[in-house]
Amino acid sequence: MKVLVVEDDPRIADVLEYALKAEGYDVQKAQRGREALEMAKRFSPALVVLDVGLPDIDGFEVCRGLRKSSDVPVIFLTSRNDEIDRVVGLEIGGDDYVVKPFSPRELLARIKAIRRRHDRAGSARAEGEPESELSYGPITIDLEKFRVRVSGREIILTAQEFKLLELLVRHPGRVFTREQVLNRAWGEGGLVADRTIDVHIKSLRKKFGKFEFIETVRGIGYRAREL
Repeated sequence: MKVLVVEDDPRIADVLEYALKAEGYDVQKAQRGREALEMAKRFSPALVVLDVGLPDIDGFEVCRGLRKSSDVPVIFLTSRNDEIDRVVGLEIGGDDYVVKPFSPRELLARIKAIRRRHDRAGSARAEGEPESELSYGPITIDLEKFRVRVSGREIILTAQEFKLLELLVRHPGRVFTREQVLNRAWGEGGLVADRTIDVHIKSLRKKFGKFEFIETVRGIGYRAREL
């Protein structure tokens, strides 16, 4: 698998290159944002490890550039343990983030988790037939009949709860900000307060009882835990 590492600190870039190559990845490195965008066109990476603080354009701008033509997974690296950075990174299309200092082992684990999610999604699309059912642990979602069962027991959901559940379980481990939840489950431009989303999350948790799968990422949003 091809990985593009965008990091202006040569020491960190070399450590990442060594760790990734040891796992069998094909690695290319870039130190500047514009260089990364050009390299992405030639190299066609399957995943990008992207530092936020670059000397020309920042990592957020690089991600926006990538998203104009590609849905390649992006993991942000940031030395700023700032909630705003994490929210911005996720909202513009990042898949995950790692705060410096970090261990290569942690980054490799996150890369593998992202690739598993994208590989599953790609396999589903390759079948060429619309999905009629989703499974997540004991949860079965009938997308045609709008029915949800947990261990065979039917759970009655509202239309918005159904959309919210589908969004989360399609992407286990991925964090969705409240704005992303709003746009995807309610539609862009929906006049819904954050409090409304929180209420729907609380209702879902209550209805699924002991199967606690919705995790709150403080200050950012929600995710379905990886099983």
